Amino acid sequence: MLADFPYDLSIVIDNFHLFIPAAWMTMKITAAAILVGMVFGLIAAFMKISKYWPLRLVANIYITIIRGTPILLQLFIIYYGLAEVVALDAFPSAVIAFGAHNGAYIAEIFRGAIQSIEKGQMEAARSLGMTHFQAMRRVILPQAFKRAVPPLGNQFIIALKDSSLASTIAVRELLLQSRQMGASAFSYMEFLIIAGAYYLILTSIFSVIVNRIEKRLSVSDR
Repeated sequence: MLADFPYDLSIVIDNFHLFIPAAWMTMKITAAAILVGMVFGLIAAFMKISKYWPLRLVANIYITIIRGTPILLQLFIIYYGLAEVVALDAFPSAVIAFGAHNGAYIAEIFRGAIQSIEKGQMEAARSLGMTHFQAMRRVILPQAFKRAVPPLGNQFIIALKDSSLASTIAVRELLLQSRQMGASAFSYMEFLIIAGAYYLILTSIFSVIVNRIEKRLSVSDR
């Protein structure tokens, strides 16, 4: 059976280190997209729970459009569609598209976490002389962030895997690297295995980090 195995695993071993720059690019895209998504998400969450209906309307439209259309379509709109208005390279286009996409989901995570905090805590903070902004920053958001950590961690892992779509606009991340090297060596499967191994390693590292953050925050509540 081993003699009939169709793939040369020595290619995987010999070329594994060549994917380190592509893995670094994947991490850069993911980190930047998460930062942009956190900003978009927090702003949209506050808009959605605002007492002003125009802000709620704008937030709902943004979340509905992003969650109702494919991320690949959003990436193409940013990269190809906006090219007629402003010139954007592939990397910033990917960051903006992935950041906006993640922001819509992060907004719902933050909104749910904020609204899960008892209203009495806001009233107590206001009775102590805090403004609404101070109460939100000092009392509500720290607790909401703790509750949001598990779903945020899942969203970050999804963002890492979604970064593979940047290969469609020629960002040299893991998937594009595997496709190009596989085409040149006529060994597609071996190089896809390498890319898959890197994704598995990175998502495992993300999961460990998120789990440790969860445990640390849970200990601080005791």
